[in-house]
Amino acid sequence: MSQPYTAFTFPNGQTVKNRIVKAAMEENLSDPQLQPSDTLIQLYRTWSAGGTGLLLTGNVMVDARAMTGPGGVALEKDTPLERFIIWAKAAQANDTKVWMQINHPGRQVYANMNGVVYAPSAIKVDLGKLSKLFGEPEAMTETQIEDVITRFGDTAVNAQHSGFNGVQIHAAHGYLLAQFLSPLVNQRTDQWGGDLVNRARLLMRIVDEIKARTAPNFAVSVKLNSADFQRGGFDEIDALGVVQMLEQKGIDLVELSGGSYEAPAMQGMTKDGRTLAREAYFLAFAKTIAQQTSLPIMTTGGITQLKTAQQVLADGVQLVGLATALAMRPDLPNHWQNAPAYQAPKPQVSWRNKSLQALAVMAMIKRNLQRIGRGKAPKVFMSPVLSLIKDQLRKAKLTKRYNKRQR
Repeated sequence: MSQPYTAFTFPNGQTVKNRIVKAAMEENLSDPQLQPSDTLIQLYRTWSAGGTGLLLTGNVMVDARAMTGPGGVALEKDTPLERFIIWAKAAQANDTKVWMQINHPGRQVYANMNGVVYAPSAIKVDLGKLSKLFGEPEAMTETQIEDVITRFGDTAVNAQHSGFNGVQIHAAHGYLLAQFLSPLVNQRTDQWGGDLVNRARLLMRIVDEIKARTAPNFAVSVKLNSADFQRGGFDEIDALGVVQMLEQKGIDLVELSGGSYEAPAMQGMTKDGRTLAREAYFLAFAKTIAQQTSLPIMTTGGITQLKTAQQVLADGVQLVGLATALAMRPDLPNHWQNAPAYQAPKPQVSWRNKSLQALAVMAMIKRNLQRIGRGKAPKVFMSPVLSLIKDQLRKAKLTKRYNKRQR
């Protein structure tokens, strides 16, 4: 049996049946109360049946006033847990473990959602003409920072009470914790800004908060940018420094990714002049990090073939993350065992505007997630233009629903 199908035990003693992980994707499949919908629950039931060892959920918000998108899930201190309990059970149906990814978007909140737009410093998202899509951020006060730390703890505690096996703290892709880590966005001169120790302070405090309030066998992991691919931004040396800090905290896993809305490296695009062979870059960096830490490392980045997954593990990385591939083929881990040469398809978009291209790819992936959650087969070929239009219309409808709820 090939290495991806061997069990793995995390530092806290939790064991997964294989080393294939469904990485987080933005599903936007909440019900009107920002809780898991039947579609979302069925999607995870399907992934569980498909043979993945560990499912990481799409990002669940720690504050319903600050959402990455209008169809997102939020889990706060007083949120009823019934739907979350059903979600966890569905995801665990096939001896699968499930960890909830928990997040705060910070300044990456859409302007039309009228939410709370926090950032370490009052620096707006720079997307050129598309910058107006995002709200105007306010620099966080000490009180607001402490509130966010407590909220991450509250969400993790409720995830544990709902039956989830762990959490993944989202500190990548330009969201709040990545904003604090970035010297471009974090220009504070207090204990939360300046050198890397100060910029990483919020993440470390959140790790401490969660570990203090959850059981020892409840996994705590972090998703971290290997770099944000912007000149003067968070880079590979910073990433190694943060991994070493997290090692001291005794967490269970670090997942390496990269980029943000401003430079979506997770889709092969950069803003610092680097051409990024996405798959090769993330794998090479994960290998380097894995050699310098005792923490389990997971890499996610364009893996569509079993032989690539095998190579990742052979290079010393402990877990392999699949995202888009599982939106195109939800039973891919099972299928690979019967057809090891099979390559999962990818959404095809080649537009000049990189930001729009990234949005179109995300729209195509989300359409397939909706199909799978409704019990239908995913589509390999679909129009990026039509997908983007449908996604924008759906987003407008969900934004209206969200704003009505928040009034």
